[in-house]
Amino acid sequence: MSDLDQLTQSLARNLKRWRGERAFTLDALAARSGVSRGMIIQIEQARTNPSVGTTVKLADALGISITTLLDYEQGPQVRVVPADQTVRMWSTEAGSATVLLVGTESRGPLELWSWKLMPGEHSDSDAHPEGTTELLHVTAGELTLVVDGVSHPVAEGSSAVFEANVPHTYRNDGGTTVEMTMAVSIPPAR
Repeated sequence: MSDLDQLTQSLARNLKRWRGERAFTLDALAARSGVSRGMIIQIEQARTNPSVGTTVKLADALGISITTLLDYEQGPQVRVVPADQTVRMWSTEAGSATVLLVGTESRGPLELWSWKLMPGEHSDSDAHPEGTTELLHVTAGELTLVVDGVSHPVAEGSSAVFEANVPHTYRNDGGTTVEMTMAVSIPPAR
């Protein structure tokens, strides 16, 4: 396959993927970009090689860079975050803390957190945007997870997942430190 063929296939795949992630219909993307519906169909079916101007209009309408739209790297992309580059977001004098370990904007923001809650402490969170999901895994102690006013005990070694578009609280009602890892998936901006 030639470089041009590979680029055309990559553009077709990426345009279809990003249009789906943004939940744009063909008509919506056409209206946002100024590129005809017919041209978008041809591009998504890899039947045409659009001009740079057309490609830029589509990338702008999707809210991504032209590099992202044209990217045809096939291997996995890895970003290692050294421990000294993590970000402490919250802490108390007693030793409770949250640390943002790593995050990404791919397919909507995704964050990985490390938590420590000392006995008797808690952290309250307002409702997140509709479609936000949190996953957590307790590695020490027992967490009391309160979602929309309902308590859920999460024992050491257990995990939980919930839609975080309601108020929620992480609470340590026990006598030992709670440690957990949490991932937060936030829907892409539309």
